[in-house]
Amino acid sequence: MTDRTAPLGMGFTWQQLRLGQRFRTFGRTVTEHDLMGFVALTGMQEPLFVDATHAGALGARPVPGALTHALIEGLVLTGMAHGTGLALLETHIRPLAPVRVGDTIHAEIEVTEIRPTSQGGRAVVRSAIRVLNQRDEPVMDYDATRLIRGDETA
Repeated sequence: MTDRTAPLGMGFTWQQLRLGQRFRTFGRTVTEHDLMGFVALTGMQEPLFVDATHAGALGARPVPGALTHALIEGLVLTGMAHGTGLALLETHIRPLAPVRVGDTIHAEIEVTEIRPTSQGGRAVVRSAIRVLNQRDEPVMDYDATRLIRGDETA
């Protein structure tokens, strides 16, 4: 006997998505711990990121764009593709403005392409993602192309 009850928090299968469909993630405040953990993990030991007294061209306490992207991807995957995402195939990132320690970021997502694969049971799904801060100012745009599984009962 197989239990076909969907688990709570399951992402969308490709058949549940529609062109033009829009989503908004929850917000996430970027902390000092996020920044220091990320630069330690990646080796980005630039004064811009590790010296709290440094105020360069981007001002005080900016975070790497890669950290902004990683935090938003966590929010996107949790809400949209948790358990259904098979692979991130491609992404094009365009930073627009600095994100700083203490900023709260969220994303707006629009499904822009759904292309079922020849192998069946999956599709390539492209989305446009806009990252905004707590003042609803855009700080990053990116496109993501993912391989999403299908509904096994469809």
